[in-house]
Amino acid sequence: MSARSGLMGPALRMGGLVFALILLVVVGAVTAGERFMSPGNLTTILSLAAVTGVVSIGMTFVITSGGIDLSVGAVLGLASIWASTLSTQYMAEDYGWWVIVVTALAVGLAAGLVNGALIAYGKVPAFIATLAMLAAARGLAEIIAGRRTQIVDVEPFFDVFQARPLGLPTIVWIFVVVAAAGWFLLNRTTFGRRTVAVGGNPEASRLAGIKIKRHTLYLYGLAGLTAGIGAVIMLARTTAGSSTHGTLLELDAIAAVVVGGTLLAGGRGTITGTVLGVLIFSTLTNIFVLNNLDSSVQAIAKGAIIVVAVLLQQWFASREKATST
Repeated sequence: MSARSGLMGPALRMGGLVFALILLVVVGAVTAGERFMSPGNLTTILSLAAVTGVVSIGMTFVITSGGIDLSVGAVLGLASIWASTLSTQYMAEDYGWWVIVVTALAVGLAAGLVNGALIAYGKVPAFIATLAMLAAARGLAEIIAGRRTQIVDVEPFFDVFQARPLGLPTIVWIFVVVAAAGWFLLNRTTFGRRTVAVGGNPEASRLAGIKIKRHTLYLYGLAGLTAGIGAVIMLARTTAGSSTHGTLLELDAIAAVVVGGTLLAGGRGTITGTVLGVLIFSTLTNIFVLNNLDSSVQAIAKGAIIVVAVLLQQWFASREKATST
C-alpha cells in the first residue's frame, strides 16, 4: 500500500466528521437562528461537551486496546458523591478546594484500577467486569448519599471552576487540556504505540515484549481517572454531587469514540476524531433543545448516526484491506 493511499483513509474520515459538524451548525443556524449562533449558546454547547468529552478521551484508549468500559458513568457518579460528602467539604474548608478535586480523581482512579486488575489478572471479560463495577459504583454512591443530592458549599472551589479565563468556562479549558494530553499520549509516546499494538494483535504484542497485563491495568486506570475529572466538571456545573450523575454517560462516550473513527475491535484510535464526535453529539442535542423537539427523536437520530459510523468504518476497512492486497 502506498504512503499516499495509507493517508487517504484517515483524511477522508476526519473530513467527513468536519463536514458533518459544519452541516449541523448550518442546520442549527437555519432552524434556531440567532439563538443558536449567539456566543452564549456556543459556549453552552462546549460546556455540555466537556463532561462527555473528558470521559471519552479515556474511553478512546480502552477501545483502541480492544477493550470496553461500561462503568465510567457510574464511577463519575460515585466520585461526585464522595467528593461532595460533608467530611470532604469540611476538609476542603480547612485545607483548600483541591481536596475535592483530589478526592474525585482518587475515587475514579481506584475504580479504574479495580476494573483493570479484574480484567488483566483476574481474566474476567471486560464487558462483565465493568458491568459489575457499574452496578457496584452506582449502589455504593446511593448508600453513601442516602439517595439524596449533596450540595457543594465550598466557594473557593467555584471561584476556580466557574471562572471564565479568556471568555471560556474553566471546564471547557479542562476538556481542551485533557484532549491535548490524550492526543500527545496516544500519538507521541511509547504508551500510545503499545496501546495500538495491543488492540491490533495482543499475541504479537506479547511476543514483542509488551507487558499486556500491566498495560491493561494502566489503561483502565486512565479511564477511571478521566471519569474522576468528569466528576469535578459535573460538580462545577451542577454545584452538587448525585448518584444519578453520569447515567448512560458510558453510552454517549462509546458513541462519540466510535463515530470519531476508533475501531471497536481495537488497533486504531483517534483523539481528534473523538473530540469531533463529542462536538457532533453535543451540537445535535443543542439543536433539538432549541427547537423543542422530542428527546425520543433525538435518541433515534443518535442511534442512526452510530449505525452509519460503524458501516462507514467497515467500508473504509474493506477498502484499506483491498488496497493493501
